Amino acid sequence: MHAPVAPGLPLRQARGIMAETIFSKIIAGEIPCHKVYEDDHVLAFLDIAPISPGHTLVIPKQPARTLDEVSEQSAAALGVALVKVARAVKAVTGVDAYNVLQNNEAAAHQAVFHVHFHVIPKRSNDVGLGVGWRPSPLDQSTAPELASRLAAAIE
Repeated sequence: MHAPVAPGLPLRQARGIMAETIFSKIIAGEIPCHKVYEDDHVLAFLDIAPISPGHTLVIPKQPARTLDEVSEQSAAALGVALVKVARAVKAVTGVDAYNVLQNNEAAAHQAVFHVHFHVIPKRSNDVGLGVGWRPSPLDQSTAPELASRLAAAIE
């Protein structure tokens, strides 16, 4: 029996909150997975299309499409689980480097619309994950106001 995915809501009832995904079916036990870690709020399992051996997904059991929709309780549990999974990935694969990747909505390359983090072991010769990063200088004339507005929006 799986723990509730939302405070006070059994899985079947909570599913009505958002569209059913492959991850909600994995949480419900309807689709098998290679489980790496589980607690009351989080499930971690091997990705079925890994970029490298040990590529693990970490998901909240709470139905949430994007990270900003996750409860603080689930977010705290995700943080703990991510550290545990990252340590395990390093220990088992022997890598020192790894990526933690999380995307929100299609424009940000989210393909499964249930919050999930990828923990991807990285070796120096791996070609499976490339990150294009084209930074631009922070606009110092607008930065103080932007920082202030962001700080004020934090609940």
